[in-house]
Amino acid sequence: MNMDCEIITIGDEIMTGHRVDTNAALIAQQLTSIGLEVRYRSSVGDSLEAMEECFRLAMRRARVIITTGGLGPTDDDITKRAIVKVFKRNLIFHEDILEDIRHRFAERKTEMPAINQNQALLPQGATPFPNKHGTALGICISEKGRVFIALPGVPFEMEQIMLDEVIPYFQRMNIGTPVKMVSLKTIGIVESELAELITPELSLDRNIKLAYLPSPSGIELRVIATADTDSEAKERAQKTARDIEGAIGHYIFGYDKDVLEGVIAQLLMDNDRTLAVAESCTGGQLGQIITSVSGSSKYFLGGVIAYANDVKINQLGVDSATIDQYGAVSAECAKEMATGCRKKFESDYALAITGIAGPEGGTDDKPVGTTFIGLSSIHETYARPFNFGTLRRINRTRAVYAALEMLRREILDIKEN
Repeated sequence: MNMDCEIITIGDEIMTGHRVDTNAALIAQQLTSIGLEVRYRSSVGDSLEAMEECFRLAMRRARVIITTGGLGPTDDDITKRAIVKVFKRNLIFHEDILEDIRHRFAERKTEMPAINQNQALLPQGATPFPNKHGTALGICISEKGRVFIALPGVPFEMEQIMLDEVIPYFQRMNIGTPVKMVSLKTIGIVESELAELITPELSLDRNIKLAYLPSPSGIELRVIATADTDSEAKERAQKTARDIEGAIGHYIFGYDKDVLEGVIAQLLMDNDRTLAVAESCTGGQLGQIITSVSGSSKYFLGGVIAYANDVKINQLGVDSATIDQYGAVSAECAKEMATGCRKKFESDYALAITGIAGPEGGTDDKPVGTTFIGLSSIHETYARPFNFGTLRRINRTRAVYAALEMLRREILDIKEN
């Protein structure tokens, strides 16, 4: 049985932009994973009247409604009050829930504030969903073919209830359609070029969707297939993924939960190779991303943040004449930075990044976003030019992942187009 869904995020902080709504994204991902289709997403502030209106609209157009936020003990937590008005029910006090809340505070050797008694009130006939990390329970009401679920707004509390309670609840009810997803992670190509390569190779029917999800670290291609059975859905998703692989080949660096820094880690360990880095405009971000992988000490030796030209010269051995002639942002400088870094750390590979991250510093010859990435190995040293645009934060991130992609291609001996 398939049912349309609506997700409602509650809170003035969401409406004013003081907090980014990550909860709706996680809820949507989980619902999609079991074949439920999210048709609507809404946000509403901490107003009883606005919540009632929002809930009633959702009840008219969706069969599954999931709200997040407004279940705490304070005056602005009024979700339960809106629920009982919409469903015409009373709030019922539960002594067992109150005792559990008291026990949680006692475990932390803290006396429970009297205001937390409000959290022992639930709408009449509602099913509570346990909260392992907090005192606000999830609430489930099933009525007239619709399911209304209210979850707390604290992200890690919401996530626990969603994964441990809500998804199993829907699975027990056999709500949803068999669905399988395959994600292909790509880098080194823009979205429009990907589409031009992929489109001639695909014939998508209504049971298969392909989503392009661009980010500064690459483009994720998400294949979502539905069918009458799990095995059928899996076969459809995998066939479409194989068709895409045939079209875009070496632009794919991984699948599903793979990240480029993790792929690089495995390649370096599999080949028993080491890495060092020299960074100018990225200011240590490349090293930070590399060391975000557990066990990176097995292959990452260290780095130099050579922001000033004197550091490039004194720590990395860049020739001052190179900077005078070509500038610090140049292929020549990037190559000497990479060579000097590899020699300094005695590593198998070294990456170097130098560029104009912006928003100032650009010229007609070298506008903001101009970046050179150098790579040095015992076999060769070279540099590639890039322009990543005008946004400083995005420039730096793109430079980091472009450097890692250069290294991936070098290790796998993938030639540039």
